[in-house]
Amino acid sequence: MEKMPHWADVILIPLISLILAAILSALVILAIGEDPVAAVKLMVQGALGSTYGWGYTLYYATNFMFTGLAVAVAFHARMFNIGGEGQAMLGGLGVALVCLLIPWPHWSLALIAAILASMAFGALWAAIPAYLQAKRGSHIVITTIMFNFIAAAVLNYVLVNLLRPEGSMDPATARFPETVHLPTLHEMLAPIGINFSRAAPANISLLVAVAACVIVWLLIWRTRLGYEIRAYGHSETGALYAGISPVKITMIAMLISGALAGLMAINNVMGEAERLVMNATEGAGFIGIAVALMGRSHPFGVFLAAILFGFLYQGGAELALWTSIPRELIVVIQALVILFTGALDNMVRMPLEKLFLRMNRGKS
Repeated sequence: MEKMPHWADVILIPLISLILAAILSALVILAIGEDPVAAVKLMVQGALGSTYGWGYTLYYATNFMFTGLAVAVAFHARMFNIGGEGQAMLGGLGVALVCLLIPWPHWSLALIAAILASMAFGALWAAIPAYLQAKRGSHIVITTIMFNFIAAAVLNYVLVNLLRPEGSMDPATARFPETVHLPTLHEMLAPIGINFSRAAPANISLLVAVAACVIVWLLIWRTRLGYEIRAYGHSETGALYAGISPVKITMIAMLISGALAGLMAINNVMGEAERLVMNATEGAGFIGIAVALMGRSHPFGVFLAAILFGFLYQGGAELALWTSIPRELIVVIQALVILFTGALDNMVRMPLEKLFLRMNRGKS
């Protein structure tokens, strides 16, 4: 007998966790002398009340979709990839090289090349920790987090010594040529009569992120490889008995995970900054962990969780701008959401399981 229906696990538990985080956040805002109701209204207005706000919300959400999917794929193989930050940094390097070194006649061709380059660089950076886990027994959590720092050092060296324009003091590449600038939502929606903010950074990468969600769903639940990844994640012993190679699954799952994290660079490097700068990832690799946890490692759940965190990022920025609530408190609110949806999951899950168990017994 199932302890709890699937819909409750996917929808009800995250919803209750989110409500608990919101209540605690409201108490924190009250404690510093601010009105939590007014704060929520300002966040909603700032993130969803205009096309400008929606543009930033969707821009952040696009980043989080890529990194959330990266973490989710690794989760299915029972691996905790917390190296998305470094993999996204190296993905940005791949995008910059493609955009700067090749004279593209049109952005569409450049986008295809940038997608392939970002995935290749991200996958390559994930391949080393994957090999160390598969062949040497090194813990994937330790190696991936160490590789974040190594990626930052590598990127810093390349930007300062190899790609920085002559005479510039900024550790960044030259701006990409206009022919590789991606169309924004304003440019995409204008032909059909929708007036979207010109200043919003959301761009065609959003569609790539949605497509990635669909492709990951097909991969994990509709292919033999996806079945092998899930089987290995559920039981290594059972997978071995079925003839599934742990080395193969570890390598492939991490390569896919790294490729998805690297893919984020088409949004923040090619789509928004239009050049490669230091710290372009802005912590999105780590937010992807919370997105995957809240989305239960399902692509649709990742999509919804990414939009939620995009709302928190943009709404939090508006809150810090227009009230005396410090920016650090917004980080606390985000941390509370992560805490309740991730670390304290069992606090909500166990009482609900008991409740549904009693209901099932009552029916029988």
